[in-house]
Amino acid sequence: MDVLKILLIVGLIGYVVAGRMRGRPLIAKDVYVPPVVMAAIGAHGLPQRDLSAADLGWLAVTIALGVLFGVIRAATTVVYAREGVLWHRYTWKTLVVWAITLAIGLGVGALAVAAGMHAEARSMPLSIGAGLLGEALVILFRSRTAGVPYAERETTRRPR
Repeated sequence: MDVLKILLIVGLIGYVVAGRMRGRPLIAKDVYVPPVVMAAIGAHGLPQRDLSAADLGWLAVTIALGVLFGVIRAATTVVYAREGVLWHRYTWKTLVVWAITLAIGLGVGALAVAAGMHAEARSMPLSIGAGLLGEALVILFRSRTAGVPYAERETTRRPR
């Protein structure tokens, strides 16, 4: 992976996590665009590679784990109504879950390579995108049951 991709990934993760730790209005594009962007970055080079059945199998496992970890992470977040729209905030538990699942994901990736997956077929951005997708699915469910609309744009007021 080249330096530009790494910087883009780190920047996108930093943007998402920092904003969600502060608490912010829940804007649909902020919930649903990052998983698509990360998955696209992660999948970008895969078609040019000669992927084996083992590569595809391990990719499926890492994507499924990513979605599962996202669902678990989302269980530690807070979604609430404020100013007539939904707001979303990460908790410290969310950061702990991020760290644990990142470590497990790296371990599974190392296991996959040891079991025969080609190292260049591993896609951390794809796994992160899958995790953000799992989180987005839980947010979607919570937002539907809350009966409060998404915010249309960011507001300058923050929760106290």
